[in-house]
Amino acid sequence: MARYIFITGGVVSSLGKGLASAALGALLQARGFSVRLRKLDPYLNVDPGTMSPFEHGEVFVTDDGAETDLDLGHYERFTGVPARKTDSVSSGRIYSNVLERERRGDYLGKTIQVVPHVTNEIKDFLAIGDDEVDFMLCEIGGTVGDIEGLPFFEAIRQFSHDKPRGQCIFMHLTLLPYLAASGELKTKPTQHSVKELQSIGIAPDVLVCRSEQPIPQKEREKIALFCNVRKEAVIAAYDLNSIYEAPLAYHREGLDQAVLDAFDISPAPRPDLSKWEDVVDRIHNTDGEVKVAIVGKYVQLEDAYKSIKEALTHGGMANRVKVNVEWVDAEIFDTEDPAPYLEGFHAILVPGGFGERGTEGKIKAAEFARTRNIPYLGICLGMQMAVIEAARNAAGIAAAGSEEFDHEAGDKRFEPVVYHLKEWVQGNATVQRKADDAKGGTMRLGAYDAVLKQGSKVAEVYGSTAIEERHRHRYEVDIKYREKLESCGLVFSGMSPDGRLPEIVEWKDHPWFIGVQYHPELKSKPFDPHPLFKDFVRAAVENSRLV
Repeated sequence: MARYIFITGGVVSSLGKGLASAALGALLQARGFSVRLRKLDPYLNVDPGTMSPFEHGEVFVTDDGAETDLDLGHYERFTGVPARKTDSVSSGRIYSNVLERERRGDYLGKTIQVVPHVTNEIKDFLAIGDDEVDFMLCEIGGTVGDIEGLPFFEAIRQFSHDKPRGQCIFMHLTLLPYLAASGELKTKPTQHSVKELQSIGIAPDVLVCRSEQPIPQKEREKIALFCNVRKEAVIAAYDLNSIYEAPLAYHREGLDQAVLDAFDISPAPRPDLSKWEDVVDRIHNTDGEVKVAIVGKYVQLEDAYKSIKEALTHGGMANRVKVNVEWVDAEIFDTEDPAPYLEGFHAILVPGGFGERGTEGKIKAAEFARTRNIPYLGICLGMQMAVIEAARNAAGIAAAGSEEFDHEAGDKRFEPVVYHLKEWVQGNATVQRKADDAKGGTMRLGAYDAVLKQGSKVAEVYGSTAIEERHRHRYEVDIKYREKLESCGLVFSGMSPDGRLPEIVEWKDHPWFIGVQYHPELKSKPFDPHPLFKDFVRAAVENSRLV
């Protein structure tokens, strides 16, 4: 039976709760324990997949096709444990399940209430896979006291009460603000945050205190006394140069030991942190730098491309170089020449996205990379824009475009080189979709196999002709244009196993130009960089020596 660690946030919830959870999971793994991390999200959206990236940042996709919070990306990157649908739930999903049960008559006509019906639904979610791992880490989104989160806090209170004594602990992340005028750290926000938590029946066992300044011993003792935790369980969380320093930093502060002490696990196995020491060494001891431009449409919020930025960092670590990422708004190229903006970069990456805004700029970025022999990686929409660029400028299809843009505008303007995907094979079943279907959860989601062309660049990069990658899209390159495009040099080097859906394209005579329909960034990890990003950065390094 798993031991549960419930992670809550106080005062300011976005100061690294997900990172602390992921780092703790990595530390417990380093001691030989198995872990699984979960996110309980107070948002009313049923799935983050329908939310704008400006609202919620990146949507992280699991192998089994769940659209989840970007914190699950942190969990995977730090632990290497593939996330599942059952690792993320929102208020919207919980309420939707309860209402469906009520409609079916599962409650036998009873009045439906937050307690016990909503809280029981949350507790049922928490118990999934209870016997699979040693530790279940459950992060509660939002801040203690938020009205949206109250059912979750009540559920974890009940859950810990139902479990045998010593089976659950609570870890609370707070802020210690530093007042420069008086030169002091203020502990009152932490005290009040813990008081708020205690008022709903939860007493933290471990406090993680975010601070810009070192926490003096006197303040630690004060926090321990007034928050009713052991002094050794007051853990400092300082600002770091890289998020990948977090496991080592938290270990130095004693987080993993404080958690094990709270569970009364003694003696505990000593941690093997060599993997993380190597990761940090690769970050700080580099042999050079490369500049990569990310030409996207959500560049005002970098979290919209969180996994891509991290995957580029992993690729840099594999090559022992620092990757300097610069964000370039694709809309600029709608009216301006991309050359002044893109010259000087050693590689160009065009990420995914939805809608027509900024796409002409992405097409120009693909053209710039193709004609200037600059390494190019197009992901999802970035691949589609590269195909449209090839169709217009190499294959002579002047009106080439995407059916997505015509659907959005309500007017047929393009020859649809990219069309709305209406049918595909998933496992042993055929999935069918219509353009007017509801948006949520109707894309081609999750892990799918692809077959790579023998002797192609991607087959060389992967070291295999059979791969599995995660998808999130509803539009696809039309296979009927394959012959015309390949005659111009754009090779369809990866296909779905049934040969109907293009997965990868590459320019035959280009140093490094690859477009993929899937999202390779979702499977990259600091200790196991994705092969595409590893080789993309290598190509950028090679190009930097030519510039």
